[in-house]
Amino acid sequence: MPFFSFYFVFTNVVYVIEKYLDWRQYLKLKIRKLPHDCKEYVEEEEFKKIQYYGEDKMKYNFVHSTFDHILHLVQLQYGLLPYVWKLAGLGLAYFNLSPDSEIVQTLFFLGIYSVLNSILSLPWSTYYTFVLEEKHGFNKTTLRTFILDIIKSYAIGIVLGVPFISLFISIIKWGGQNFYLYVWAFLCVFQLFIITIYPTWIQPLFNKFTPLEDGELKTEIEKLAQRTEFPLTKIYVVDGSTRSSHSNAYFYGFFKNKRIVLFDTLLKQMNRDEILAILGHEIGHYKKNHILITLGIVQIQLFAMLFLYGNMINNSELYRSFGFYDSKPTIIGFLLFNMVYSPVEHVLGFCMNYLSRKNEFEADTYASKLGYPNQLKSGLIKIHKENKSTLVPDPLYCTYHYTHPPLMERLKGIEKSKNE
Repeated sequence: MPFFSFYFVFTNVVYVIEKYLDWRQYLKLKIRKLPHDCKEYVEEEEFKKIQYYGEDKMKYNFVHSTFDHILHLVQLQYGLLPYVWKLAGLGLAYFNLSPDSEIVQTLFFLGIYSVLNSILSLPWSTYYTFVLEEKHGFNKTTLRTFILDIIKSYAIGIVLGVPFISLFISIIKWGGQNFYLYVWAFLCVFQLFIITIYPTWIQPLFNKFTPLEDGELKTEIEKLAQRTEFPLTKIYVVDGSTRSSHSNAYFYGFFKNKRIVLFDTLLKQMNRDEILAILGHEIGHYKKNHILITLGIVQIQLFAMLFLYGNMINNSELYRSFGFYDSKPTIIGFLLFNMVYSPVEHVLGFCMNYLSRKNEFEADTYASKLGYPNQLKSGLIKIHKENKSTLVPDPLYCTYHYTHPPLMERLKGIEKSKNE
């Protein structure tokens, strides 16, 4: 099978399709007249600001994604992966390490590759934060915080990445023909480990979490948790305003140890009942088992992917197609397999987006049934207005990209649930 040609054609087809959808969305964002069905929820000047923000983001994404696409094609055509792998091999020789140290060479390879990609992506992230977000009043990040975030991210990547990659390759080497079973088990455990430590150990490196002060809001949240049998243990406020004026709320934790996190920006933007409605929506995800179902589906997909990878790991033609003629490094095989597996990933991603939108409707209905339909509607309207989220998305663009339904569809769904 001509793996390289297959992937080269597929990635270009995907690019053309996505740019066509971007163009459709861009035309929607050029609308300046307030649609009739939005007049009840937003003023005309607010609508224009939302449209300008969406238009600027779309222009940025178009240029950025086109740059990345061309760069990716150049890297493929001129064999960047084989070159960097050989460069990593020279690193072994420089440090007088055994040329058979595949794990060390892999770490060198990933280190070089990630540094190169970071250098290329830095101008884009800098522009997005300090120009685009600044222009529309969202950016609160200082240059010092921006630089420290990059350093912290690299440090975390090294601390977690080195043992992860080492174990990943070691398990594949040790596991024999059925290695995919052991790798799957390892990745499941690692995912649960990351989910556990991220909110308690990693995210506090970037944001400050403080317990919600005693008062009416805290009391009402605790009452809501008791009423819905939600195993709430703690309520935190995170200083999201130090980086952005965007707002959010979420919960985390396993089993009987759930913790709610409220962005300080959310507390400033909403009243008590609207916050309770938003939390009712999040509790709806828990009561409907959306998170567990999604996690289970992801594990099934992961197992299927690793099983197929197990049947491709020694395919010499796969390596030769991308310029690896003399060796079949484990990590390279995994990266190449993911490239040729990408059509399946796109289909699965499309299906998961559909499932996610369905789950959002169900969580909205749950919050509405708790007695917060009007408060949920006003809360969602405020979130969309404050975050300047698109109010008139293109249907095809929305179907392909969105994990959450458009605001107007959610409001109709909530109104419908009131009469059921």
